[in-house]
Amino acid sequence: MTTYSVEPELSSLVFDAAGLIPAIVQDSLSQQVLMLGYMNRESLDLSIETKLVTFWSRSRNELWVKGQTSGNILSIVDISTDCDFDALLILATPAGPTCHTGQTSCFEIHEN
Repeated sequence: MTTYSVEPELSSLVFDAAGLIPAIVQDSLSQQVLMLGYMNRESLDLSIETKLVTFWSRSRNELWVKGQTSGNILSIVDISTDCDFDALLILATPAGPTCHTGQTSCFEIHEN
């Protein structure tokens, strides 16, 4: 996969009709996929400014700094886009479990 630095390409990003873009968060060291969230332009700008993953909560209709309540923040190492500029990949260093269930990842493998 070819990645592109987001900062010089902000004007090329493609947000959906609701003004959102999916953002996949991956552990910068283990490469494990941690979670998927959605960002609007404001949450992306705040993420870049603060170096903390900040999403737009679709259910609460508000900005949401991941881990602000639990302390399990996600510190940004890098942000890249896919080739169509309609999805983000965020490499981050987690300060604890990412999932609200207490698991490291929201994508833990579950046996049937």
